[in-house]
Amino acid sequence: MSEFGNPIIEAVAMTNMKVVAEAPAMAMAFNYMNAAHANGIMYHNSVHSQHNQFQLSLSGTTQGVIQVYSSDTLANAASIADMITRTP
Repeated sequence: MSEFGNPIIEAVAMTNMKVVAEAPAMAMAFNYMNAAHANGIMYHNSVHSQHNQFQLSLSGTTQGVIQVYSSDTLANAASIADMITRTP
């Protein structure tokens, strides 16, 4: 007989079985955690991109308003109206 008692060997064997049995669950939890993190990054990038698009449209609108306000004569207004209504 070995120097270890039968209950100690049984306890070590049960602990090893417990670790082996929990490995698939831990792997699936890790996969779900990675998927949740990837979704969070995706939403963050989407919001950031939408904010950048808003800034670009705001600057384009501002430039358009500045251009309209800078044309102060009736001749300029008539030429702009002609350019807008002209068909290519």
